[in-house]
Amino acid sequence: MAKGKSFIRRNLLTILTVIGVVGGTLTGIIIRKVTGGHWSKRETMYLAFPGEIFLRMLKCLIIPLLMSSVIQAIGSLDLSLSKKIAIRSIAYYSATTICAVILGILLVITIRPGVGGTPWSGEASEKVSRHVLTQDTLLDLIRNLFPPNIVQACVSQSQTFLIEPTNETVKKMGEEYWKFEEKYESTTNVLGLVVFAIIFGITLGKLGERAKILLDFFEALSEAMMIITSWVIWISPIGVFFLVAAKVLEIESFADLVGRLGLYFATVLLGLFLHGFGTLSILYFIAVRRLPFKVIAQLSQVLVTAFGTASSSATMPISIQTMDRMGLDPRVTRFVIPIGATINMDGTALYEAVAAIFIAQLNNIPLTFGKTIAVCVTATAASIGAAGIPQAGLVTMVMVLDTVGLPSEEVINIIAVDWLLDRFRTTINVMCDCLGARLVDILSVGELGVLTETDKLNAEPQELVEISKIDSH
Repeated sequence: MAKGKSFIRRNLLTILTVIGVVGGTLTGIIIRKVTGGHWSKRETMYLAFPGEIFLRMLKCLIIPLLMSSVIQAIGSLDLSLSKKIAIRSIAYYSATTICAVILGILLVITIRPGVGGTPWSGEASEKVSRHVLTQDTLLDLIRNLFPPNIVQACVSQSQTFLIEPTNETVKKMGEEYWKFEEKYESTTNVLGLVVFAIIFGITLGKLGERAKILLDFFEALSEAMMIITSWVIWISPIGVFFLVAAKVLEIESFADLVGRLGLYFATVLLGLFLHGFGTLSILYFIAVRRLPFKVIAQLSQVLVTAFGTASSSATMPISIQTMDRMGLDPRVTRFVIPIGATINMDGTALYEAVAAIFIAQLNNIPLTFGKTIAVCVTATAASIGAAGIPQAGLVTMVMVLDTVGLPSEEVINIIAVDWLLDRFRTTINVMCDCLGARLVDILSVGELGVLTETDKLNAEPQELVEISKIDSH
């Protein structure tokens, strides 16, 4: 009995969040049954409003936490050690992403979910109207690494748009001949902020003692953000409940989801499961000679939050807090997790590779070995460029479809299930980030030096009452 109470007390937040997901799903289904599914967009918005407030609170923490964490982590390490941690992180994330894409391609070619299917001919609730070339997307990715205005990077990122010509002759010549313009879309340029934070941190590290006051400032800011995070996450069960309930109401047809796209849905889910509990486990074991399942078991709150919010960026503060509570060196956590949340999108890469080949199968378009390799490379690049926000993959999906030679309108074939798959792939993305932090921490043991008292405090971002208990000891 005592053990049961202790377990519930330790895992209360996770249990409440799971109840939020299940309760939201059941509530959405019951409301659909009672009302006949006739809910307007405004009514759905009212239902999702508490969840929207929760997401806004989490997203508000992203920029100050991201910048302060990366700058403090890099600045407090010597340059040779920063280089080692960066190389280990990027090597791990590159390996997992490539493995995810290859696994996805092997599964979709073996299972062939699109063979014998019928392409969707009805109206789509969403369309990706942006004309884009693969080379433009890759160049935008590089441009956003170096923002011309760091303040602007907090609220917008660069995107190249093609201007559809009025001249029919030019239109028929192909999009390569269309005029283009650079616009700034209203979304945080996380890549640019991370690059700036890394360079700034390296600079502070080189300045040595003269930079101590700045490092102390960013360290205090990071601690403050983590304390605020610990307050905000107690709202997560309520936020997740309303977000999931509203999403269930938005589904146009359960029959369409289960029927026409059932095998495709199952293929992606199988790929995500095999990657999350197979590929990642093997890579982790090869690197550190131990299995990751105990670590994954401790990530329950992070994974449930990732599923509920469908945003790796919004989950980042909770990921950092959980890693700190597990005893990881905060200097590693605050470098590896933000980098992972920015560039590591294993689930998205796998999903986009499967989706592109699925659509090709639906349209009876045979893929040569060269085109399959092109899908592999493009899906990897597209996943890096995808923003850590719900359904950002739909936009980068255009880039992958272009590689296969399919028009962007073909995205309507997968929109019906994208919202749900988005939650599963975000969960795998976040799991990979956390395992990466644990792996780098283990490999860096003995190199980081002894933690200071400030570092120890930073590694326990509990609520203020709990912090006072630590100090009393």
